[in-house]
Amino acid sequence: MDPSGNYDVATMAEGELGIPAPSSTFEEPASVLRRLARDHKISVVSAAVIVLFVLGAIFAPVLTPYEYDTINLSNRLAAPSLEHLLGTDEGGRDILTRMLYGSRVSLVIGIVPTLLSMVIGTLVGMCAGYFGGKADTLIMRVADIVMSFPTMLLAMVVMYTLGDGTVNVFLTMVLVGWAGVARVVRAETLKLKESEYVEAARIIGVKRARIILRHILPNCLPTIIVLFTLAIPSSILTESSLSFLGMGVQPPSASWGLMVNAGREFLYHAPWLCFAPCAAIMVIVLAFNYLGDGLRDVLDPHLQGQ
Repeated sequence: MDPSGNYDVATMAEGELGIPAPSSTFEEPASVLRRLARDHKISVVSAAVIVLFVLGAIFAPVLTPYEYDTINLSNRLAAPSLEHLLGTDEGGRDILTRMLYGSRVSLVIGIVPTLLSMVIGTLVGMCAGYFGGKADTLIMRVADIVMSFPTMLLAMVVMYTLGDGTVNVFLTMVLVGWAGVARVVRAETLKLKESEYVEAARIIGVKRARIILRHILPNCLPTIIVLFTLAIPSSILTESSLSFLGMGVQPPSASWGLMVNAGREFLYHAPWLCFAPCAAIMVIVLAFNYLGDGLRDVLDPHLQGQ
């Protein structure tokens, strides 16, 4: 029954007249976690590493007694010790403290803009694939233009146009990330809209928005989740690269890319300045990649059992 009190004949037919139900490939989360723990232990370890980084970013003020931006020149370039586990930088700031606060920047910029680009790319891709026509042609040509540029080069152009700053890094990540998602989701939508249950729902008059949200979106979720986990490390690397080049997060904010850029001048006599942020970038990127690979193997029905 709709809000006006009338019965929705299409919805009744969809549920009661023998129309095939949407055959979603999206499994229960508990089942996915069990299979991930059984068949992909490295993915479980990667997930634990990611959780540790997240907890370190959240509880940074509790885990360290130092401030990330307090300069102490009398203690500059101190080697790792019990007082400063990872040493200090050229300003006498504790590197572990800056690492913890820098993880906030990398994780937030890695996750939030990627999530936004996923939402935009998913909506645009499903609309392009389902409706087709001129809208599909226009959307895909714009996506082709975005994807024709190397990601880093396009990000540098956008940052040069918008200017430095964290907010502009967010916008850059969204602008360069939606196109690939839209193309993948469009391909999935083109395949799904020819399935029996979508055809049946269309014949009995189910609204197009309901078909997209109830029949097509659930079957795209496994692909979207895998894309999300694999896109996060790319965003982290892009942010770190922009910050390293001086076009991303600006001092005195803590950022792994900024730390690498500052430490390269002291690479030979104070290598810990570069080693710690480089190791953190490598570990978090590998963790997200391994987690994404495991989720892909678990969620993709074509790979199950191989």
